[in-house]
Amino acid sequence: MSLDRIELRGLRARGRHGCLPAERELGQEFVVDAVLGLDTRPAAAGDDLSRTVDYGTLAGRLVAVVEGDPVNLIETLADRLATICLEDRAVSEVEITVHKPSAPVPHPFTDVAVKIRRSRP
Repeated sequence: MSLDRIELRGLRARGRHGCLPAERELGQEFVVDAVLGLDTRPAAAGDDLSRTVDYGTLAGRLVAVVEGDPVNLIETLADRLATICLEDRAVSEVEITVHKPSAPVPHPFTDVAVKIRRSRP
């Protein structure tokens, strides 16, 4: 069976993640995309929010992680965000992209991002 998708893209939050002291002191904006894989048929059949993912609540939980305890790597941040998504029993798999548009790169660039995929065992 193919999974349905709920996509939350462009979620913005300020965090203090990075290896450089200035990143920890000043912080910067991070942008998160979360693509959830789940079966939406039970929710659709009953028009019932409790049978799917409340993406408004999820957005708040993801922002809390970005704004929370700093980590050195956006790979670590992405993993923490994926774990939050998979805590919802409706979610079978998740793809998380963490964008760091103000990364300390000494050359012109558009974006730095890490994309991970996680699923239930």
